[in-house]
Amino acid sequence: MAVDIANPTEEHLMLREMVREWTKEHVEPQALEFDRDEKFNVDLLRSMGELGLLGISAQEDYGGAALDAVACTMIHEELSASDPGFALAYLAHSMLFVNNLAYNGNEEQKERILPKVCSGEWIGAMAMSEPDAGTDVLGLSTTAIEQADGSWLLNGRKMWITNGCLDELGTPADVVWVYARTGADEKGRVQMSTFLVEAGMVGYSVGQKIYDKTGMRASNTAELVFDDCIVPAANLVGGVGESLIHMMGNLELERLTLAGMALGIARRSLEEMNRYAAERTAFGSQIRDFGQIQRHIGEGWAKYRAMRAYVYDTANHLTIGKAGQRLDSDGVKLFATTAAKEIADSAMQVMGGYGYVGEYNVERLWRDAKLLEIGGGTLESHQKNITRDLLKNSDAITR
Repeated sequence: MAVDIANPTEEHLMLREMVREWTKEHVEPQALEFDRDEKFNVDLLRSMGELGLLGISAQEDYGGAALDAVACTMIHEELSASDPGFALAYLAHSMLFVNNLAYNGNEEQKERILPKVCSGEWIGAMAMSEPDAGTDVLGLSTTAIEQADGSWLLNGRKMWITNGCLDELGTPADVVWVYARTGADEKGRVQMSTFLVEAGMVGYSVGQKIYDKTGMRASNTAELVFDDCIVPAANLVGGVGESLIHMMGNLELERLTLAGMALGIARRSLEEMNRYAAERTAFGSQIRDFGQIQRHIGEGWAKYRAMRAYVYDTANHLTIGKAGQRLDSDGVKLFATTAAKEIADSAMQVMGGYGYVGEYNVERLWRDAKLLEIGGGTLESHQKNITRDLLKNSDAITR
């Protein structure tokens, strides 16, 4: 019997069908409006808690679904085939916050917070990038200083934070996973620690919502300000200096699911240009009869199928919560995100003027695709990581 790596079990197939139908009914109709208005459909995201999707990888004891990397990937693919901006908001909540807490938080933190973020009562975010630091994690300048009573005084600004702002009123995310410097270790290396900052904590606010982005306009991006923000001792995640441990394993799942988003963009772009090429005629023939159009469709199909195979091969082999799987999580994001942008570009070219306006979807997909080459690790960072990892593990090429 043939195995479909994108739907390896009956449970996976049922999940995909459920998410696809829900997306068609609820996500597709609102995509153009929320992109055009640069608004985040926070109520729609909260409603995903009723489906059990907000805690897709979290443990069942805390309201999660305890599913694997394949399930995480397919949800991002299905959402992105309709609305990548909304899918990005989902990723920031479910992967960057919920999954991080599920695998790195202590029992008290998980018992208190996970049920709220799995149900949609709270919307979460992750704050790493800063105005002057992104890929250079050890260059972050946000600081946390321990106080006499065991609490922490957090100061700094975080930039480009998806879900950092929930609405046009500047309402901050209900809870944020924040990385901050807490000093240096015995060898003088920067020491990074992780904190859970909750809405209502003194000194935590939204600096600004970022407007006029090229793409992903249906997800809110914000600057977060921590001005003498008081964080209780109980909200330190793990031990002091353990941020890199938390970061590495979760980054691998983030990059895989971003590649899943790219797959959704590519699939929809291919679908749109294939349909249009059959409907549009020129010089008495369907335009799909012309070699120039056949090149766009043919190469788009080949890239899409290659993406799908690589994305789900990686998903089937990735263990959530475990670090050391960077070679393919970087590789699949490097390949898939660029391929998605190229396929969306081909769709625009095939559709001509119709591809250039929002009503026909591919213009939005094309704009959204670019962010995937930047967020969650730049293409350049993936190239560097892959090259370094292949030096250490050259057998990966031949096995």
